[in-house]
Amino acid sequence: MSNNKPIDTGYTPDVLSCLADLSNDEVFTPPEIAKAMIDLLPEELFANPNTTFLDPACKSGIFLREIAKKLLIGLEDKIPDLSERIDHILHKQLFGIAITELTSLMSRRSLYCSKFPNGKYSVSMFDNIQGNIKYRNCEHTFVDGKCMFCGCNDTSFGSKERKGLESHAYEFVHTTKPEEIFNMKFDVIIGNPPYQLDDNGNAASASPIYQLFVEQAIKLNPHYLCMIIPARWYAGGKGLDSFRERILSDSNIKVLCDIPNTADCFPGVNIAGGICYFLRDRTYKGMCEVRNLKDGNMVSSKTRLLSQFPYFVRNNTALSIIEKVRNQKEITIQKTATSRNYFGIQTTVKNINEKIGVTSVLSSKGWIHVKSSLITDKDKIINKYKVVITYAMSGGNKPSSDGKYQIVSSLTILKPGEACSETFLIMDCFNSKTEAENMCSYVATKFFRFLLLQTLSSIHITKDKFMFVPKVDYSHSWSDKQLIQKYSLTQDETTYIDTLIKPMTFEVKHD
Repeated sequence: MSNNKPIDTGYTPDVLSCLADLSNDEVFTPPEIAKAMIDLLPEELFANPNTTFLDPACKSGIFLREIAKKLLIGLEDKIPDLSERIDHILHKQLFGIAITELTSLMSRRSLYCSKFPNGKYSVSMFDNIQGNIKYRNCEHTFVDGKCMFCGCNDTSFGSKERKGLESHAYEFVHTTKPEEIFNMKFDVIIGNPPYQLDDNGNAASASPIYQLFVEQAIKLNPHYLCMIIPARWYAGGKGLDSFRERILSDSNIKVLCDIPNTADCFPGVNIAGGICYFLRDRTYKGMCEVRNLKDGNMVSSKTRLLSQFPYFVRNNTALSIIEKVRNQKEITIQKTATSRNYFGIQTTVKNINEKIGVTSVLSSKGWIHVKSSLITDKDKIINKYKVVITYAMSGGNKPSSDGKYQIVSSLTILKPGEACSETFLIMDCFNSKTEAENMCSYVATKFFRFLLLQTLSSIHITKDKFMFVPKVDYSHSWSDKQLIQKYSLTQDETTYIDTLIKPMTFEVKHD
């Protein structure tokens, strides 16, 4: 038992509310978010002296600290002596794996009130320098140029230039036997894992890593698993397709809290696609309660099947709108849009000054001329009017300061004989310019862009992302008022679209 002064149960160092993120990959969790996640757990866990908790990605130690505060109250009847209760909680119930040496010191300071739990300032005395918050400097294991655990490449993380720098080889996911780190089982695994691995600081080529922490935690088979992660997995993508399928089909996911605007939980941090946190209960089987959160408050809650669609529809009101649209059984833009780079023209293509045997191509650099022999056109659409948008989403899938999305940044009609580079995506083609312009009026509606947004969790717009957007009659132009009437949207549904999507005016950019 420690001879030091007992911990004050109201101890809350303000520094944990003010910390900036370590990097784009490692984001500190504000106390209020940690508390909200912990509140998803059953209260009886905190009245049980045998409940064990693990944070496999400690940064500030906030999760363990907040759990300790609840255990101090919950175990008061079972362990009346405060010093005894502190020792029991810190030695027998709370465990962590730090992601860096720095965060190990911070986490110990938060939990033990000393970065050295065997020192004189620790509120509970351990016989070693780490206590129950471990940190081991791991290295990547490269096989054929890739780490066998996290998939990072040896040119970035195995280079001589990185010698002495943080390896980002996190212990929890760089082992085939995570259960041997503490040689024990855990009732609860909770935390905020690193989100991605950057290649030499190039965020554009970063690979997600948070899914590895979730999958490794599931392997440990805790009764409860609660983690906060980027919501980009909703639509799959780079390294996330199998993870999406696994989570959407997991009937143990009891609660999913969705936060589209990252700033609502991580001030000063903007992560494309937003954030979510979830509770997985090993003994639960059924549908999931999806909670939509904004500004820290729950705006809606609905118990539903996560696997209803290939992409997860994050908002409950959006789901209602989608169901009304699908009830009309129209084909979608997914069927009419082409695959990326339909004409086979790379972004790096250069302009030539020839006049004969060339094709006008819309590229990221504007209009250029390329040799016609470079154009591929398997469906024979080059001699039609084509409605195209940029492949990259406007605003990088992040809302503007007013919380609204533009989504479509460029809307253009290509005339017969004109093509586009891989920078653009062709949504449909027509024999008449009028039909093309009528489609443009449809694309410019908030309704169209709202339905498209529901599948977007990264900056890229591909043909499969139009699975909820119906193809309409292009014999006339369209407005939001007409579409609201066509699909019988309620005032609440219409208001929701208005609060999320910016207005857009279409003008023919090339004629």
